[in-house]
Amino acid sequence: MRLGTATCMTAGMATVLAPGRRGPFGAHAADGGVNLALWSEHATAIDWCLFDADGMREVTRHRLHRGSDGVFHGLLPGAGPGLVYGLRAHGPHAPREGHRFNPAKLLLDPWAREIVGRFDWRPEHHGYHLGASPFDTVDTADNAAWALKARVAPPRPAAPSSARPRHAPAARVLYEVHVRSFSMRHPAIPPALRGTYAALAHPASIAHFRHLGVTTLSLLPVQYRLSEPMMPPGLVNHWGYNTLGFFCPDPRLAAAPGDPTAVADEFRAMVAALHAAGLEVVLDVVYNHTPEGNHCGPTLAFRGLDQRSWYRVAGDGTLVDFTHCGNTLNVAHPRVARFVVDSLVFWAREMGVDGFRFDLAPVLGRGADGAFSRDAAFFGLLREEPALGDVVLIAEPWDGGPRGYRVGGFPPPWLEWNDRFRDAARGFWLGCPGPNGPVTRREMAARLAGSPDLYEADGRPPTSGVNFVAVHDGFTLADLVSYARKRNHANGEGNRDGRDDELSAHLGASDADDGPTADPALRATRSAVQRALLATLLLAQGTPMLHGGDEIGRSQQGNNNAWNQDNALSWLDWTAADDALAGFVAALSALRREAPFARPAAWHGARLRAFAVDDDAAAALALRSADGRWLLALNPDAAPRPLPPEALDGADWACRLDTAVAPVVPAAGAEGGSALSASATPATPSAPDAQPPLAPLAPRSLRLLQRRG
Repeated sequence: MRLGTATCMTAGMATVLAPGRRGPFGAHAADGGVNLALWSEHATAIDWCLFDADGMREVTRHRLHRGSDGVFHGLLPGAGPGLVYGLRAHGPHAPREGHRFNPAKLLLDPWAREIVGRFDWRPEHHGYHLGASPFDTVDTADNAAWALKARVAPPRPAAPSSARPRHAPAARVLYEVHVRSFSMRHPAIPPALRGTYAALAHPASIAHFRHLGVTTLSLLPVQYRLSEPMMPPGLVNHWGYNTLGFFCPDPRLAAAPGDPTAVADEFRAMVAALHAAGLEVVLDVVYNHTPEGNHCGPTLAFRGLDQRSWYRVAGDGTLVDFTHCGNTLNVAHPRVARFVVDSLVFWAREMGVDGFRFDLAPVLGRGADGAFSRDAAFFGLLREEPALGDVVLIAEPWDGGPRGYRVGGFPPPWLEWNDRFRDAARGFWLGCPGPNGPVTRREMAARLAGSPDLYEADGRPPTSGVNFVAVHDGFTLADLVSYARKRNHANGEGNRDGRDDELSAHLGASDADDGPTADPALRATRSAVQRALLATLLLAQGTPMLHGGDEIGRSQQGNNNAWNQDNALSWLDWTAADDALAGFVAALSALRREAPFARPAAWHGARLRAFAVDDDAAAALALRSADGRWLLALNPDAAPRPLPPEALDGADWACRLDTAVAPVVPAAGAEGGSALSASATPATPSAPDAQPPLAPLAPRSLRLLQRRG
């Protein structure tokens, strides 16, 4: 690319690069200019390439100063926020040794606070000739015209820590939600705002969250992501698990996506509004892989700066893949670990978020040998970072590496997605064998009691397990009681993607009942099982997490892997919302707040005593609280079951909940009558004693009794 002259540069900008500071990493307005610092253990030189404001024309380059420890740095006096730039790294091109340096490729700064440009998947992004071996050829075509560039962000004050809600762990109720899917079809939100950060903080959205009684929003990825190449027409990476910019909010979720500064401001305003409503914000983050793919992938940032350090590299120069996404970030490297922590600090301190859910979290705890350890250096680094001292840390405790299933294996104070709860609850209520066979009373009782077999021995509290029955990667609640088989044809992979063995059932008499039905009896059965699953979730010990949209009966038409469906299939359909179900969830949340047995902060005094409901029943059981004041009885069978006399203890009981009784909410237009209403009030799941408290348990039902007096 032809370089412009110095006269094309911003007025007042120096033409000579000063040494500047060795940190912080990234480009920051400081010391009367812009200071850039970054590291590469194996680069011999790095060029700082400056572009015009549109990012289309390179106007000059500066060779960064190199320190003895692999830190490259420089200060450009007179420059400031708005400076657009990229990087070119020089070094060995030895692919079989893991080195892929190629100065023809313009690289994005991994620490970029703002990203500009429109990315296109082009052959020029590859460091080798497409169609030839990535180990034996070098592509010298310049990719700058199609590469994303970094832009220096204006300084921002830290988000006010005093505004954070800081809910007690035992009081926390999570709500997993996709920013865009939540509001794209919401009629109470202005069309120009739908699908944005601002829409999630709109009064109509906040009213719904408060109505449900949730405390914490767990947002699907919001960091800057790329969609994969070769995506079928009309499809995109909707979920966002393909992060390139770890310090940037994704512009596709903003009202003004073309202005990175406005995108960040909108994100901060969203967090502030949610905080003002008493809602915490947790981000789903992806520090396990990048969009650069395997050894045949493009050179966009990390690969070109120092592939051998940023990624796990095998002995033959290919990339280790513990993520099933082509590469694995090498968090065992101290500077990569520091990069992850710096990114977390940015989101907590500057953007104001309250916590993080880590995708494929075992990757973070794998050492140089690839083995997972709860004593890994990354976990220690995280504990020692003052800015992260009180954030919520949630692990997805499995990855694709050796011995990757680590449920129960993370150190305190980490929480973990507890798929043992999901499988037990689904298997119990659907009558389906779980991964380890039929769900026994003992297994179901352990999940209801906070999974002490997973957490108690390590001194972790009952809140350590994040209980759920449905999440983004799987069937929705409505679909898991309606479909026995996935329907993923819309994803463009011949229905081969997604889990084939996901626990679900249509609950009908034959395969002809798979999917939607007009049969009123079958519809009633499905609704009853949904209520039973929701009650199991919100009355179990542990940290409950609702899947956004399940409370209004959301369906994805049997698609259990809608990762690339940014359309009506994934968007919540508010006009078809099941208001009664939403009111039922709100009432369950209120009941959870009232019932101390469901939210213990410690194991002492939290024991639930289990009783068999009927000797002939395969799974029905009852659990009584340690203080004897609450009795939870569950009957997953197709026949009624009596309550066990020994559990009742001769006491006088009141019925507080019976999922066999369909909830009722006021008609639409009346006070609290719609999930769209800002004044919605909870439905009563069943009025006390509406059903005789000691009557046999109805088929597929859950009942909660409270001792009188």
